Amino acid sequence: MKFLKEHNIQFLQFVPEDKISAALAALLDKRNHPILIHCNKGKHRTGCLIGCLRKIQNWSHTSIFDEYRRYSHPKSRSMDQQFIELYDAKQVWPLVDKRYLPNWPTLADPFQ
Repeated sequence: MKFLKEHNIQFLQFVPEDKISAALAALLDKRNHPILIHCNKGKHRTGCLIGCLRKIQNWSHTSIFDEYRRYSHPKSRSMDQQFIELYDAKQVWPLVDKRYLPNWPTLADPFQ
């Protein structure tokens, strides 16, 4: 926690579908950047969150799952991949303030 305070990094904690949406809304608010994303081992919850972020960034499922497996190995979970595949990214947009979206080239803009 000392490191976070010294570097002006906000501590936020999330999970389940509504929590993933809240976490994505936090990620999509550049006022929260820089941001550190992690869980107990940095594989499953972090992997689900980043996988859902990749959907918002218009990555293909193949690329999302390749990245997920690369970092979650040897404990990849098919249920995590199913969660990512079935996650409806549209539910995050009502939680997002368009004024603070990061300028990421692959970010889908649902406000257009």
